[in-house]
Amino acid sequence: MVSKNQIKFITSLQHKKYRIMHHFFIAEGVKVIQEFLDSNYVLEHLYETDFLFEQVSASQKTLIKEDDMKRITAFSSASSCLAIFKIPSPTKIMDNGVIVALDDIRDPGNLGTIIRLCDWFGISQIVCSQETVDVYNPKVIQATMGSISRVSINYIDLKDYVSKSKLPVYGTFMEGNNVYSEELPGEAIIILGNEANGISKELEKIIENKLSIPRFGSIQKTESLNVASAAAIFLSEFKRKS
Repeated sequence: MVSKNQIKFITSLQHKKYRIMHHFFIAEGVKVIQEFLDSNYVLEHLYETDFLFEQVSASQKTLIKEDDMKRITAFSSASSCLAIFKIPSPTKIMDNGVIVALDDIRDPGNLGTIIRLCDWFGISQIVCSQETVDVYNPKVIQATMGSISRVSINYIDLKDYVSKSKLPVYGTFMEGNNVYSEELPGEAIIILGNEANGISKELEKIIENKLSIPRFGSIQKTESLNVASAAAIFLSEFKRKS
């Protein structure tokens, strides 16, 4: 059984304001929740329509009806489970390895996919501008499919961080050096820009190296690649050549 107050609290966590206020976020689906349970994230409470997670103590879970799950889900189709986890404190940014920097990424699906890509390519750190969509947005959490539990994400003043870092800085642009023919280092900051406007002008001024993905089509009328698709290509090249 889930009370009206519990429903109100759970659904409030769909909004950034209340996630910040309460320091909690929600995750849905067996795979996503299991990834968090297997990590260092702290479970607050689990709601499920069937007995799915034996490792969770009885005091930390509630069996509810499907109708109640539909009331608390953040999506059009409810899963069989929803969990509330504590938002961890930010970790210190280590100025080494390959770091992905996101400048004003707005689409939750794009952010979630980029986090999955970083997990796939063994990149453990992402730094985001303050304007980038909240990583604990339910749609971002869903899109990461649990990869967020293995990638550190910090929201910072991106220009200040990039200007002070000792790592070489690479920006992704429509016009730049061909990423396939460049010699790429094993340690660097890779900046990906906003879906519609790309990297901001103020950041562009301090970027040392501009990279692009060449078009091979004979007609070449496609304006641009989706930022997550572009991220896959850039990360693959950095890892392949490192």
